[in-house]
Amino acid sequence: MEISVVIPLLNEEESLQELHDWIATVMQSNRYLYEIIFIDDGSSDNSWQKIEELSSKNKSVKGIRFQKNYGKSQALDAGFELAQGNVVITMDADLQDNPEEIPELYNLIVNENFDLISGWKKKRYDNVVTKNIPSKLFNAAARKTSGLKLHDFNCGLKAYKNEVIKSIKVSGEMHRYIPVLAKNEGYNRIGEKVVQHQARKYGETKFGMDRFVNGFLDLITISFLSKFGKRPMHFFGLWGTFMFLFGTSAAFYIGAYKLYKVFNNIKTILVTDNPWFYIALTSMILGTLLFLAGFLGELIIKTKNTEKHYTIREKLNF
Repeated sequence: MEISVVIPLLNEEESLQELHDWIATVMQSNRYLYEIIFIDDGSSDNSWQKIEELSSKNKSVKGIRFQKNYGKSQALDAGFELAQGNVVITMDADLQDNPEEIPELYNLIVNENFDLISGWKKKRYDNVVTKNIPSKLFNAAARKTSGLKLHDFNCGLKAYKNEVIKSIKVSGEMHRYIPVLAKNEGYNRIGEKVVQHQARKYGETKFGMDRFVNGFLDLITISFLSKFGKRPMHFFGLWGTFMFLFGTSAAFYIGAYKLYKVFNNIKTILVTDNPWFYIALTSMILGTLLFLAGFLGELIIKTKNTEKHYTIREKLNF
């Protein structure tokens, strides 16, 4: 199989027929062997019934139905696990991504040997205040932190080599940072392509302003994990050592200074009346706790839990 198109969705029943027809036309006109994997992330409308209807008419249409709404990252992860195409294309179901971009994305992966191509919606049709400006700020921070020179981390239209999506796990709300996750796994041929963005045709966006706050928190998390995710003791141990040595040195100095005054009959205060005693004690305790955190981190990595964070209710055409 040449192409898998992975489409997570939530309450998009109005868009699905048009999106399917558009993708199928592009695939058939280019003679691709393909599959379209719709992942219904707990829709409350008739999205799943629409996917059932589409899959009964076109065996290239496959469906995954979640037990409830788990989020876009979990939906992508489920689609990635079952995708069979040599090239995997992800896109949103709201008709804002243009399927006409698929052939060029496919060629960049196959002929130019890119590991990943990220779409860049250079000209957007979203609200300037609530989406465009926050998105630009978010992308600037993501570029600075990750070192990847991408303009649009949030773009849902991306293309991957199959081996890339099989080597990463997407959870939480990490779908924005799949290029960063891929880079952390050693896939460095990551490119960008300007893609056409279209105004939403049906319904309303499912994402609010909170996605930018969550996005920045995820960015901090992924930045930390990329540096210390596989060796937490290098972070916690370093700071634990620094704190413990500082506290021990301060305690030794306080004790030595106290003894010096006692033996030289100089008036002095009790050690417990010296505020530096408590600073030293706190520093030693924090150092010990940081060390323990490092050990626990190493222990968790050694017994890493690979349990899925979602439940699939049913599948179609797999």
